[in-house]
Amino acid sequence: MRTKKQLFDELTGGTLPSRTLFRPILMHFAARFGGTTYGKFASDYKTLVDCNIRSMEYFDTDMAGLISDPYRETSAFGAKVTFPAEDVPRCENILVKTRQEVQQLKNPNVYKSPRTLDRIKGAELFQKELKGTVPVIGWIEGPLAEACDLAGISEFLMKIMVEPDFSNELMDKCVVTAKEFALAQINAGCDIIGIGDAICSQIDPATYDLHVRDRHREIISFIQEKGGRVKLHICGDITHLLPSIAGLNIDILDLDHAVDMHHARDVAGPGPILCGNINPVLIQDLSPEEIETKVYKMVSSMKGQKYILSAGCEITVSTNPENLLAMSRAR
Repeated sequence: MRTKKQLFDELTGGTLPSRTLFRPILMHFAARFGGTTYGKFASDYKTLVDCNIRSMEYFDTDMAGLISDPYRETSAFGAKVTFPAEDVPRCENILVKTRQEVQQLKNPNVYKSPRTLDRIKGAELFQKELKGTVPVIGWIEGPLAEACDLAGISEFLMKIMVEPDFSNELMDKCVVTAKEFALAQINAGCDIIGIGDAICSQIDPATYDLHVRDRHREIISFIQEKGGRVKLHICGDITHLLPSIAGLNIDILDLDHAVDMHHARDVAGPGPILCGNINPVLIQDLSPEEIETKVYKMVSSMKGQKYILSAGCEITVSTNPENLLAMSRAR
């Protein structure tokens, strides 16, 4: 019997496996299912790994992941991050407001910062527990998302338009740390590196092409050269960015529910694995029977293609576990 890692390797190699792979994004849901708080899940790698393995085994998902929140690198750069028990971790301060502050900002050592080291240790623990039988997804922030975390969302998006030296220098530093953090996770045992750059859905194609696309390409090429696969996750509607993203040689492209899967396939071509894209609100609110019908229809429509079943974004903490079981059964 083939392992989950072998099934994933078949899919990335272009051979469709015997069943549809299933990998929902589980964070607060996994913490609650594992009997702990989101704060503990995000701040302690042992808790995160335990909750992920419990969820993987119960819902028969095909990958394990280290995603928890967007502030690992931000904390490493020097920001203060707090951990509410039942809410997303919070970044309490903006680190850079001027170009001089950007120039003075030091790239962190990802092995010495507690939050980046915590994720690296999580990758090592996954390998110890799973013994290479399950694909492990590491995670980094994309350059636009990380720059917004460091400078403030509204502030940074304005800087892109009126102060390109500030924005370019900051994103370049974000690329350096993204690559170092990705490599550390690959060396610790991650098979896939997820790149989260949700804010990209809020910019137009010209801005993406000018400021972000080549930085994405640099990070993606680096990860692949180091032996990892790449999963690009941009929340929201990225239909307008698909022609630009199609040229990035991504291994896995996450698609939120606002994006038409078949249009995305037409634009991206047969190469990337498409992952998604059922609305997580429907997974939360529908009955198990309704979910099975919806998932079966989605999986059937993607038959013969490189595809991983998932919600468009994170499974909500309020989702009934029976609904996620229904999703798993229906593939």
